[in-house]
Amino acid sequence: MRLSTRRQGSRFWLTSLLGALVLPMAGCVPSHPANSAASQPPQAAAPPVAVPSAQATPPPPPPPPAPSADEIRVRQVIPQVEADYVAGEADYRKGMLAEAKVQFDHAVDLMLTCGVDIRSNPQLSDEFDRIVDKVNALEMEALKQGNGFVPQEETTPAEAASDVTFAVDPNLVAKATADLATTKSDLPLVMNDYVAAFINFFANTQKGHNTLLHSFERSGLYKGMIERVLAEEGVPQDLIYLAVAESGFQPRAVNRRSRAGGMWQFMPRGDYGLSRTSYVDERFDPEKSTRAYGRYMKYLYDQLGDWYLAMAAYDHGAGNIQRAVERTGYADFWQLYKRHELPGETQNYVPEILAAIIIANHPTQYGFDDVTLDPPVLTDTVTVNYSINLRLVSDLVGAPVDELEALNPSLLRGMTPPDASFDLHLPAGTATLFDQRVDAIPESKRNAWRYHLVTPDDTLASVAREFRVQPTELAEVNQLRPGSDLKGVDALVVPQAPEEFPSSRRVLYTVRRGDTLVTIADRFGVSLAELRRWNNLTGTRVEPGRRLHVAEPQRERSHTSVTRSKSRATARTRRSESKTAPASARKGAASAAKKPSGAGN
Repeated sequence: MRLSTRRQGSRFWLTSLLGALVLPMAGCVPSHPANSAASQPPQAAAPPVAVPSAQATPPPPPPPPAPSADEIRVRQVIPQVEADYVAGEADYRKGMLAEAKVQFDHAVDLMLTCGVDIRSNPQLSDEFDRIVDKVNALEMEALKQGNGFVPQEETTPAEAASDVTFAVDPNLVAKATADLATTKSDLPLVMNDYVAAFINFFANTQKGHNTLLHSFERSGLYKGMIERVLAEEGVPQDLIYLAVAESGFQPRAVNRRSRAGGMWQFMPRGDYGLSRTSYVDERFDPEKSTRAYGRYMKYLYDQLGDWYLAMAAYDHGAGNIQRAVERTGYADFWQLYKRHELPGETQNYVPEILAAIIIANHPTQYGFDDVTLDPPVLTDTVTVNYSINLRLVSDLVGAPVDELEALNPSLLRGMTPPDASFDLHLPAGTATLFDQRVDAIPESKRNAWRYHLVTPDDTLASVAREFRVQPTELAEVNQLRPGSDLKGVDALVVPQAPEEFPSSRRVLYTVRRGDTLVTIADRFGVSLAELRRWNNLTGTRVEPGRRLHVAEPQRERSHTSVTRSKSRATARTRRSESKTAPASARKGAASAAKKPSGAGN
């Protein structure tokens, strides 16, 4: 339609031009008075003289319309999106899936938060669909080969034992009863057919053996920390094995039905002394959740006066157990079991844990002589009162992003919160290095800027290309002359466009095996209705590998959002803030080991 209109206009413009030329020629012969022919001799006819006419000059074509603000913004965003995708794809091909995910998420976030409605802009809409389709294809490829872009939780022993039958081998009961005589436990262990059935399942079936084996192996990561915390809270040490039933010692486990989360499977609502914000969910923090677990178990014991009843109450609720006791008059777990006063899950809960305790105390006698505990998680911890991105932390301490995510499982967005202090866990021995290097980055820039260790082949131009910044900007923030070499420079701070998005910034989450919309909504503190609306979904099921938006989209940037040009201006006006950065970066600070502590310290 646009092309047809232009052609019609051209024909009209050409016809008008010809008419304008013909009219002056018809009237160009000079007119004379009536008597002029009689009074003057005839003269040769003079050639016509063309008289210039304003109508003869065609009007200049109208200037092309100025691009709208949206068009300008889209032209700026798309190259950045493409660069992020290319960088992510390169990381993906190297097997660096966590780093690839960061790049892909940033590419999509750029489009979602650029202030332009994707649906109303064909160019941006096409780019968005193309990038999302390509990322989804890569992620599905990764899922076929392994766990995709995110770690995958294993089935817990409780889930594996959900179909246990109670055919009991008398020989096994006799053996387990004899083992109790030499079992040291701070719980009053008993042996009966219910416990023996779980021992049989874990010892003599492949499914049971493998799930309990993996749970025992993972316990090594946190065993020392858990034992210390339980001792400090005054509860029996063998209560560590509730984690076998709850999560298999997986800090990021989420129950698809109950919406409980973390190693100790705390429900999303409840006053357990664990903070939940859009940046942090302390249910997934190993030490803080263990502290909450120990205190809660002590509270349940004080209410019920029996550790077995307290264990049942942890699964079923203290009020429900108290009412069962009142109905029957028996403050005894096994009597409540026999009278079917408890739901099936709770009936199995206590004997399953007791079976795990007995096997843990006599592993070789039940076929677990191949247990090799994972080495304990040893960390350094620094308390930060500002927002810092794990990508920058990775630069500073030389640890992969996925390792830092594993050390800080309570972080939901890959960065510490901007408005609260946070205990950031680092690989053991790196706290001093972190403290020395982070000083090179202005505090307000730590959620975006990067830190680059200089290699012999680096130049200002090559580093600028790698991080997609201007060489002059890179030189300025490091107090170097443009074009100067990097001889004697150990490291560079790299300015990046800050990600100063509000808490309602849209976040992308990759669905894991076992997730439902209910568990995802709970994990991020949003309602199920909101999660459905933002992703155009119904029901509660969602396929693994799909990427979901888990916070409301921020269609317009606030007026305080910082563009790249403003970032450069800020770098100049705040030169005093970063004045010491280059000196600090160039010193080539050696890593001084800080005394390691248990996970979560």
